[in-house]
Amino acid sequence: MKKIAVLISGQGSNLQAIIEACQTGFIPGKVVTVISNKIDSFGLERAKSAGIPSQVFLRQDFSSNLAMDKAIGDYLDALNIDLILLAGYMKILTKPFTQRFAGKILNIHPSLLPKYPGLHTYQRALENGESEHGTTVHFVNEELDGGAIVLQAKVPIFPGDTVEEIELRTREQEYNIYPLVIKWFIEERLKLENGIAYLDASPLPISGYAAE
Repeated sequence: MKKIAVLISGQGSNLQAIIEACQTGFIPGKVVTVISNKIDSFGLERAKSAGIPSQVFLRQDFSSNLAMDKAIGDYLDALNIDLILLAGYMKILTKPFTQRFAGKILNIHPSLLPKYPGLHTYQRALENGESEHGTTVHFVNEELDGGAIVLQAKVPIFPGDTVEEIELRTREQEYNIYPLVIKWFIEERLKLENGIAYLDASPLPISGYAAE
C-alpha cells in the first residue's frame, strides 16, 4: 500500500478529509505520518485520534530553513514515502526540498490559480469585486503556488458575502477535490513529467482537469 505523509500547520480539516478517504478505501493508500511546524496544531490531535504517528519540526531548532527541510526530507525518505501532501502547511518549502521530491508533492491552495497566490485569498477576491472564487490542487515546485495545476473547483461570490462565507463555501469543495486527486496519484493515473501534469497518460490543460 502506498505511503502518504501530510504536512500541516493548523486545524487540519483537509487532513481529516484525507484520513477519512483512506479509512473508507476511497484513497487506496495510508497516511503513515503527519508533520507539523507548529506544536499546537489541532491537526496533531486529529492524527493522534486516528492512530497516525506525528512529528513536529520547529524552525527554532534548526540553523536554517535548508537544515530544517533536509531533516524533514531525511525523515520522509526513511519512511519510504510515496506522496507528500501539503494541507495548510504555512511554511514555504526550500528549493532543494521541492527538487528532492519533484513530482511527489501536492498542495491545495484556496484560489483559482494563477489568481491570488500566497495568503489572504478570500479577502483579496472580495476586495477586488470577484464574482467567483475557488480552490486549486497542484503539484509543488520551487515557485510559490506555481506548480502544474491538476484540478480546480469554483464557488460563487454573492453580493453581501463575508470572507467567512466564501471560505466555508471553498472549503466544502476542498474536501471533495483533494481526496480525488490523491486517489488519482495513488492509483498511478496522475504523474508529473517535465513540469506537466498527466492524467491517464494525457497532458492536462494549464487550468487542470475539467475546468468547466
